Amino acid sequence: METTRFLVGQFLLATPGIGDPRFERAVIALCSHDEEGAVGIGLGEVIPGLGLHALLDQLEIEPGDAPDAPVHLGGPMETRRGFVLHSRDWGGQDTMDVAGRWALSGTTDVLRAIAEGKGPTRWTIALGYAGWGAGQLEGELVRPGWLNVEGAADLIYATPAAERWSAGLAAAGVDPRLLVGGTGRA
Repeated sequence: METTRFLVGQFLLATPGIGDPRFERAVIALCSHDEEGAVGIGLGEVIPGLGLHALLDQLEIEPGDAPDAPVHLGGPMETRRGFVLHSRDWGGQDTMDVAGRWALSGTTDVLRAIAEGKGPTRWTIALGYAGWGAGQLEGELVRPGWLNVEGAADLIYATPAAERWSAGLAAAGVDPRLLVGGTGRA
């Protein structure tokens, strides 16, 4: 009997030649993956000129003592919708546990808690997400373009966005200098 392997709580790292410029050097934290599809939050790119304080200002939330952390481009879908990947020490009305590794929240209650100093101890904010329909991600994984690696939380919280792709590959034992953007033909 064959079992399906779902990748919830892992990272997808784009490999050279992925063929879609939106995902060049992408680092995606997979938060949901089952027979109906997959959803992930991109963590490899920050949105220039947008920080937490500006986002809170748009939502009319006083930033308090929260640091003005960068906001990430979570993916090409629904780029006006916000998500917070965070430590599991806080939960709100829509918080989802991601494989016991981190949590995902998508409502303003997590932003209010962060601004008030009562939120999760570790967090990263993104606008948008990456999504795949039923069987789509599995189809992409059998072709060159994505490498899945274990989901170490430090990649989310302790590694700067510009270094996440290289760090993720290094953690998997892959030297990015040895990757090529195409396949051979025999």
